[in-house]
Amino acid sequence: MNLGFFTMPIHPLGKDWQRSLREDREAFLLADELAFTEFFLGEQVADQAENINSCIAFLAWIAAATKQIRLGTGTINMPNTHPATIAASVAMLDHMLDGRLILGISPGGLLSDAELFGNLDANRNEMFLEAINQVLAIWAGEPPYDLQGKYWNISTQKTLIPEIGQGYIARPLQRPHPPIVVTAVAPFSKGVTEAAARGWDPISANFLMPAWVKSHWPRYVEGCERGGRAADSANWRVAKSVFVAKDAATAKAYATDPNGPYVYYYRSLFTKLKRNGRIELFKTRRDQPDDEVTLEMVCDRLIIYGTPDSVADQLLAFQDEVGAFGTLLYAGKDWKDRELGRQSMILMAEQVMPRVNAGTSKQSSAAE
Repeated sequence: MNLGFFTMPIHPLGKDWQRSLREDREAFLLADELAFTEFFLGEQVADQAENINSCIAFLAWIAAATKQIRLGTGTINMPNTHPATIAASVAMLDHMLDGRLILGISPGGLLSDAELFGNLDANRNEMFLEAINQVLAIWAGEPPYDLQGKYWNISTQKTLIPEIGQGYIARPLQRPHPPIVVTAVAPFSKGVTEAAARGWDPISANFLMPAWVKSHWPRYVEGCERGGRAADSANWRVAKSVFVAKDAATAKAYATDPNGPYVYYYRSLFTKLKRNGRIELFKTRRDQPDDEVTLEMVCDRLIIYGTPDSVADQLLAFQDEVGAFGTLLYAGKDWKDRELGRQSMILMAEQVMPRVNAGTSKQSSAAE
């Protein structure tokens, strides 16, 4: 199992923005030093707590400072930006990263962003598909492009000057395009099937109960079969909220503190999803009454914490429950305590993952 990093950083509202940006950057660079294989970064515009408003700009900021880690947009919310802008920006970023970019895409889930960009009442899934199809068509085609859609029309027909290069949109370094991933945020996600059929891979979100994470694998298999490719669990990424400390008391205190970054993270998500009528994502069964779904239950089920030995055991149990997957994405949180935040990442890479992979090997040998 590989170790990656995923963050849609939710910072305290009163925290200095420059400080939170510097700490998020430091987490990326630490992940690179610790040989995390990849790092995904989310973006929101109309949100004071989720305050990275352009994952492309942030990744460009750290591109030259990283050496080996693959960096991913996690995700670009496609309905909110013109497809030509996405095509051009992603192409340049892939060149800046020497082909280390992973393109994460989604319809976007923050309703304040949808209202801001004028698509609150629109079919954002339809907009998402049109946008990514046009991005891929730009990269595969030649100017003047002449792409006609329901939401966007793209052409440089009237202004094309081939001899000086006017009217051309850049292509990414990776051809035909960077690897594409989609976030899976719903039980039995049909989007996973559609993505897999097109050769894209899923990231199962860290705010889904294990039963719903497990439901993504058969959907992925279905899509791969439809697309004529083998379903490989190595291509399945699963995000998980994890905190590791040297002693159990510190781990419990930090991970369960009502004013700590882990509970704060889930309080924010719980409030948003409940207000938006999507509390079913936190249910342990489809028929569970809404009033049984509490913040305390969510945190208890979704946060893994403890010493390296304990966390390794919990991750192996989680893998037994949901099935084998290729990359565990450590879900980053605000560094309320910088040293504990750094220490958790270091312990995760240097002590937890070797134990997890040794345990996985034993399970595989026993099965044979």
